[in-house]
Formats: sequence, C-alpha cells, structure tokens
Amino acid sequence: QVQLVESGGGLVQAGGSLRLSCAASGRTFSAYAMGWFRQAPEKEREFVAAIRWSGANTVYRDSVKGRFTISRDTAKNTVYLRMNSLKPEDTAVYYCARTMGSVVNRPGNYDYWGQGTQVTVSS
Repeated sequence: QVQLVESGGGLVQAGGSLRLSCAASGRTFSAYAMGWFRQAPEKEREFVAAIRWSGANTVYRDSVKGRFTISRDTAKNTVYLRMNSLKPEDTAVYYCARTMGSVVNRPGNYDYWGQGTQVTVSS
C-alpha cells in the first residue's frame, strides 16, 4: 500500500506563488513517475505536470509551462510543485498521484492518489 499526502495549498493573490508537497510512504515505494493533477468545480480532472522518478524528466501542460516547476527528492520520497505567477484560472484542488506506466498525462494511468490540497487564487 502506498500513501500520498499533499500539503502547501492555500489562498494567494494573482501573481503570487505557492509550493505544494507530496510525501509518499508505504512498505516499498517505487514509481515510474509522479504526477500533479488539478480539478476545478464542475470540471474534469486535468494533468498539470509529471516527473520521472529516475532521471527527472519532466512534462507540463502548456498553460503552466514557464510558471510551474515539478521536482522530486528521492531520499525523502517527496514530490514538489512550485507554482509562480499564479492566475485565478489555476484555482482548483491539486492532487498528486503515482504511475507505473509511461503515459503520464492520463489520470487513468495512475493507481495511487492523495487526498488533494486546495489552491485558491484571487484576482
């Protein structure tokens, strides 16, 4: 069993920054990649960013490129999402998740999810 716990969400003004953390635990944690997704009210869950656990290759959705940075600390089993220049449209519940597959932008390819952390960006 793998547990994922997000933290770091909150209320921020447009143009501000937040750093989300996702701490992974379990008997033996392993992953092909870790991803961040978000879901706004009445919208589908959407891919934000992903990082390969080994090699640190990263992938981003177009709307966050240049503003968000995903990183990981393998010693701490923790993934981070640094979010700069936040916009009201970034408002959502942010989830981290684990995948053992190579297609990292589809929620269905992830088998473990955190409980989510709310990010609210005011205009």
